[in-house]
Amino acid sequence: MKNRPAYGLDSVDHALHLATILAQEGSLGVSEAAQRLGVARSTAHRLLSMLVYRDFAARDDRRRYVAGPVLRTPGVPEPVAALRRLALPHLEELTARTGETSHLGVLVGSQVRMIATVECRHTLRVGEREGRVLPAHLASLGRAMLADLSPGEVRTALAEVEGLDVDRLLGELARVRREGVATNHGRTETGLVAIGSRLETGTAELRAAVSVAMPVARYDPARRSAWITELRRTADAIDLSLRVLDLA
Repeated sequence: MKNRPAYGLDSVDHALHLATILAQEGSLGVSEAAQRLGVARSTAHRLLSMLVYRDFAARDDRRRYVAGPVLRTPGVPEPVAALRRLALPHLEELTARTGETSHLGVLVGSQVRMIATVECRHTLRVGEREGRVLPAHLASLGRAMLADLSPGEVRTALAEVEGLDVDRLLGELARVRREGVATNHGRTETGLVAIGSRLETGTAELRAAVSVAMPVARYDPARRSAWITELRRTADAIDLSLRVLDLA
């Protein structure tokens, strides 16, 4: 599994984290950046200034930081920042109830972009995945969202994925649709198991899903039903919040 290196450089990690936030969530103020990273305001300002210098960030008319030329890529859904803020408390509850790491991701073309993570407290655990991009047809989150598409939409979304047996995948997605959840047993990372469930209130512009992930050593098939119940409970709670705030 890909966890934070023991030799990681905090300043580099913080800068990359800020770049990820700017790319997927939009504008950011210095105080917000400091809060997200858990650092002093002066440290956040220096990090953002360096990102501006290297064109990873820019300043807008309100003097807030936005994604710079290096990070400006099409296809990222606009309401991602609001979705993340709304979903985080529910992810925290999911992790507390299951004892495992939870994730929130959105579908962007043939990929899943991870937009939030709440890590569990186990020493051996699935670590933070925020900002990572995974193949949608492999990740539990992606398969849960792809199952909501028509066969034609799936073929279009995955048209550029080389060597993929789409007919076989469509059969697997039919089972995901019936069960309401998708499982990733080592497809994206050796030693990892994840179970994902999509949000019902997703739109063509913003499809999202939640997952709970764990090391394969702690995966117990006897607990699968309980994990699925908690996943659906979390997805329903996020869906309700989206409808209340009219973000769906």
